[in-house]
Amino acid sequence: MEKEATNTKRAETKTPVNMRVNDIGFRLVLVPFFGILIPLIANLVDHTKFTHWQIKLSYLYTIGLSLLIWEGNRYLLFTLRSYFNWFNKPLRKVIVLILAASFFTIPVSVLLLITWYQIFMHGIVNWSVITESTLIIMISVLFIVHVYETVFLVKESESEMVKNAQLHQAKAEAELEALRNQIDPHFIFNSLNTLSHLIEEKPQKARQFNDNLADVYRYILQSKRRELVLLREELNFLNDYFYLLQIRFEDAVQLVVTIPEEDADQFLIPPISLQVLAENAIKHNEFSASFPLTIEVEMQHGWLIVRNPIRKKLLRKPSSKIGLANLQERYKLTTNRQVIIEEENDHFVVRLPVLKIT
Repeated sequence: MEKEATNTKRAETKTPVNMRVNDIGFRLVLVPFFGILIPLIANLVDHTKFTHWQIKLSYLYTIGLSLLIWEGNRYLLFTLRSYFNWFNKPLRKVIVLILAASFFTIPVSVLLLITWYQIFMHGIVNWSVITESTLIIMISVLFIVHVYETVFLVKESESEMVKNAQLHQAKAEAELEALRNQIDPHFIFNSLNTLSHLIEEKPQKARQFNDNLADVYRYILQSKRRELVLLREELNFLNDYFYLLQIRFEDAVQLVVTIPEEDADQFLIPPISLQVLAENAIKHNEFSASFPLTIEVEMQHGWLIVRNPIRKKLLRKPSSKIGLANLQERYKLTTNRQVIIEEENDHFVVRLPVLKIT
C-alpha cells in the first residue's frame, strides 16, 4: 500500500521527461536567426570598422553563443519537467522556470559577450551594449520557453484525451464482459430447475431436454465473446430454446415469428437477446394448455418487436429484473442505442433496435 501511495504521489507531481518533441527544424532556423538578429539590434558588430572576415567570424561567434544559450535552457526545461506540473503547481513552475533561465542565461551571456570584446575589440568592453544584448537574449529565451511549454501542454492534452478514451473503452468492455458473464448462471439456474422438474414429473423427456440443452448452451458459449450476431443465428437459437420450453410446457407456450427471410441475413443484434425476453415472458405470466402464452416476434421499420400478453403471475419473491436490466445495458454498451419497453393493449412489448449490415 505504501508503494502504491508513493507511485500515485509521483504520478501527480511528475510529468514525463522524455516527451518526444521534434524541434530539429525549429532549432536549425531559430538558432542562427537569433544569433544574427540580436547583435544587429544591439549594434554589437560595427560593420563600418570590421573587415569582411571579422564580420563573418563575429556572427559565427554570436550564432555559437545563441546555440549554447538555447541548448542550455532546453536541457534545463526538459529536466525541470520531471519535478513540476502545470496542473498541480502552475505558479511554482513559472517561478522556477524564470529563475532557472535567468541564473543560466544572464551569467553565460555576459561572460561570452565579454569574451567577444576580448577577441574582436581588443578588450574594450561596451557595458551598455552588453546590458542591452543580455536583456534581449533573456526576453528571447523566455519567449522560446513559452513556445516549448505550449507545445508540451498541447501534447499532454492530446495524450490525456487518448488515455481517457482508452480508459472509457476499457471500462465499457469490462462492463460488457461482466454483463455477459451474468447470462451463464442465470440461464443455468433456470435450466437446472426445469430439468429437475422433468426428472420428477416426466422422466422420459428429461434426457431429450438434456440433449437439447447442450446444443443451446453451446450457442451461448460460442456467442458470449461476440458483440453482435446475425439475426438469423439469433432466431435459430430462439427456436432451439423454445423447443426446450415446449418439452416442459407442451402446447401451453407458442412462438410466432413473422420476419421475412431476406431480413434475417441483413441485420445484427447482440446475442442471446431474444432468449432473455422469452424467459422473462415465461417467468412473469400465467399460462396453460387452455390459455397458451403466445410470444410474437416481428420486424417493423428497423426495430425487432417482441410481444406477449400480460397475465401477471404471483411470484414468491419480487423479481430482481436482472434479465431485462442486463439486456438494456448490453444494448447501450454494444450499439449505443436504447431498448424500448412498454405496455400496449394488455401486451408487454419490447422494441429492440437492430443494426443493418452495410
